[in-house]
Amino acid sequence: MKNQFTKRNLIWTIIVCVIFGIFQAMIMGNLIPNTYQVTIITIGINIILALGLNLIIGFTGQFSLGHAGFMSIGAYCAAITLLKIPNMGGLFLGMLIGAIITSIVALIVAIPTLRLRGDYLAIATLGFSEVIRIAIQNMEITGGAAGLSSIPKLTTFPLVFIFIVISILVVHNFVRSSHGRACISVREDEIASESMGINTTKYKTLAFVIGAVLASIAGALYASYFYVLKPSTFGFMKSIDILVIVVFGGMGSLSGSILAAIVLGLINLFLQSYAEIRMIIYALAIILIMVYRPQGLFGNKEITDFLPAKWKKKKEVD
Repeated sequence: MKNQFTKRNLIWTIIVCVIFGIFQAMIMGNLIPNTYQVTIITIGINIILALGLNLIIGFTGQFSLGHAGFMSIGAYCAAITLLKIPNMGGLFLGMLIGAIITSIVALIVAIPTLRLRGDYLAIATLGFSEVIRIAIQNMEITGGAAGLSSIPKLTTFPLVFIFIVISILVVHNFVRSSHGRACISVREDEIASESMGINTTKYKTLAFVIGAVLASIAGALYASYFYVLKPSTFGFMKSIDILVIVVFGGMGSLSGSILAAIVLGLINLFLQSYAEIRMIIYALAIILIMVYRPQGLFGNKEITDFLPAKWKKKKEVD
């Protein structure tokens, strides 16, 4: 087994701990206003969503528009459980139930739809997402169209940060594994992959399920922070918002998804004072960025690709 206790990994661990320590100290010291804290939590949840969708779109090449549907399953499972068990145990139990249900639903969606490609796949996944939303809207246990309210607020910055780190590790290790390399080969040329004996349906389904489970976890964190859930929250535009983050950051780049979620979150924050023209400015900013940087902020590269040459040599040695 390859030794994971390398100097490089130790440096990244220290960087992560320092970032967490700075933000947590500022939050505990009331140096960050509540409005900004909401933005930070929202950015964190969007990072988890974008990492899951990037695995499906960026690394496997499957154009999915159903991420909001999987997020809604996790959100409602966590909310219903928390209303019965209003503590951290209830939150984690709700996450687990949501992840299991999401995995089953993702399998049901993936097996027939992932045989499609391009626009047809996007339309099929969008349709399934709408089916999930309408089903939730017409179920008594979910509160119907009125949704659920008075959900215990248990999501905190440390909890979101931990799940961001877990999501990065899961997606990063998957991409670097033999399964991840198979997914990348499917993205590059599905016909060539099949001719080499790769079960393309298997690997597309695997990536799809992992991405859906991450969306479910993000939904559970969302439900436990914003008190109220409504089916309309998880409509078509929510899937588009997540897609914008992935495309803006660079499809196939985890670093790009993280940076894009932060940048777009800050843009939304600064445009709140211009409510009348906020969406127009937001859309124009994205259009300009995509015109002059169509591959996204990072393309398919990671932040480590921009390190000095001597760091890269050390990386290879490790």
